[in-house]
Amino acid sequence: MAEEDIRYAQLGSFFELYQLPDEYFIHLRKQAEAYGVRIASLFTAHRELGGFFRPEHPAWEQVARRNFQRLIEVGALVGAEMVGSNPGAVMRDQMDFKPDGLRRYFGHMKELMEVAHHVGVPCLTIEPMSCLAEPPTLPDEIRVMAEELMTYHHQHPNRTAPIGYCVDVAHGYADQTGSVQWNNLQLLEATLPYMREIHLKNTDPLFNATFGFSEPERAKGIVQIGEIRDLLLANANRLPVTELVGYLEIGGPKTGRDYSDYKLDGMLRESLRYLRETFIHNEMGEL
Repeated sequence: MAEEDIRYAQLGSFFELYQLPDEYFIHLRKQAEAYGVRIASLFTAHRELGGFFRPEHPAWEQVARRNFQRLIEVGALVGAEMVGSNPGAVMRDQMDFKPDGLRRYFGHMKELMEVAHHVGVPCLTIEPMSCLAEPPTLPDEIRVMAEELMTYHHQHPNRTAPIGYCVDVAHGYADQTGSVQWNNLQLLEATLPYMREIHLKNTDPLFNATFGFSEPERAKGIVQIGEIRDLLLANANRLPVTELVGYLEIGGPKTGRDYSDYKLDGMLRESLRYLRETFIHNEMGEL
């Protein structure tokens, strides 16, 4: 990151994160700062905090709550401005549990907003997703969920951290027939009043595959970073932040293979260089 002049990192979660001691994260923060890199955000990478939407045993909810609280504590240790996750998923054969899952989620999130404020994390973020089983996805869900939690923050501004969205520019909504009902730009626009940070990645027309911004990937992908940048600049007055950080979020090559691991270096560098040039600078100004 230092070699490519990338100064903001979003730390993705990993299994051991929830068990490692505080001193590990204090050391990690110092390592990053030694390279001029700031761990400005912490976000779940594996949908592991979705237990609020699992009705089959109370332990799911308890584990999600305990681990979410630890995630927030880790965020404070690394100096993150934002800590977040996607809310969780309803099992496909239990879609009728979605309202109750949301009720559980709201209850815990309001308490976790207090935890964040107590440990010094300025904001909690939520990632809108791409299917009805993983709220929020549709524009009404995006608005309702944000307003529910922000209303609570406004009622208790001195003991809660606010919430916002970590928006993935490659998320859209296609129904079960494969018909795109909301494209990625439309859903991006729906999040503008609540947008705090964004994930930058490329995808196919059905929002299925995830890949980066090398020249061949740009040719097959639908995400046009110039369009994203222009939409944000044109609507800057609607954003709740004056500084918006975009984080490259790609899976990279097949891992654990000598014939593919070595490709990660080039994939990251090419995508980062393209994004730094295209996302940040244009004729309208600097984002």
